[in-house]
Amino acid sequence: MSTQAPDLASSTVPIEISIAHSPDSDDAFMFYGLATQKIRVPGYRFSHTLSDIETLNRRAREEAFYDVTAISFHAYPYLQQNYTLMGCGGSVGEGYGPMVVSSRKLAPEDLGRIRIAVPGTLTTAYLALKIFNPAIETVTVPFDRIIPEILAGKYDAGLIIHEGQLTYSTSGLFKVIDLGVWWRDTTGLVLPLGGNAIRRSLGAEKHKIVSTALRDSIRHGLEHREQALEYAMQFARDLDVTMASHFVGMYVNERTLDYGPDGREAIRRLLALGHERGIIPIAPQVDFVD
Repeated sequence: MSTQAPDLASSTVPIEISIAHSPDSDDAFMFYGLATQKIRVPGYRFSHTLSDIETLNRRAREEAFYDVTAISFHAYPYLQQNYTLMGCGGSVGEGYGPMVVSSRKLAPEDLGRIRIAVPGTLTTAYLALKIFNPAIETVTVPFDRIIPEILAGKYDAGLIIHEGQLTYSTSGLFKVIDLGVWWRDTTGLVLPLGGNAIRRSLGAEKHKIVSTALRDSIRHGLEHREQALEYAMQFARDLDVTMASHFVGMYVNERTLDYGPDGREAIRRLLALGHERGIIPIAPQVDFVD
């Protein structure tokens, strides 16, 4: 009587990598390959958690909650002890970005005299706004409530991110300032908004494997745009296919595969300026894994 030897390869428990990102069409497009297992890594399994970006910022700040997490670049100095930045998976505004919008026509210099609804004090949008004018008074409102509450008359103006950058005018609101345009005109650089951070404790080998998997997922989406966009549409709040495609194209592109030297310089410049202006109390130590 013979006994078949166990298949050690098939019985090996895969290494699970927890990934957290926002429920937005651009993030969904980026992670399409991994989430649908079009991209697989032998010996690894990827689990996905979706949450709004300010919640992810705070979870990563309070503890190393996920192996990989989407963050606002503004949040990075607060969690840099436990996380490092991945060299792929970021979103930058190339002459566009978060906007301040209002129910009436205002000039940028008017913003110092009113209270502005913002989507969170760890968002990069908030950091850019405070660099623009440190005297601006803000109040935190969930990002998807900012436009409705401006329309309801609760606030004169709001700082909008995500799809609101494309839909605000259909609500009858007016753009006061596009912070991506202001940043480009001021520095000559792109405005880095959000990226992916990975736990330092995973170590160099896992850093490389996970970074390659994410980059392959982004590339798969770009190379299979129609299928990836169809998947992303379930997260495209208030956008039709044409607008969703435009929004995804704004924030998932060649720079998402790699920031490039100027993109990395923009991240360092933004955080250094935030620290110099006293907005970020912790000296940023920016490093990347590829």
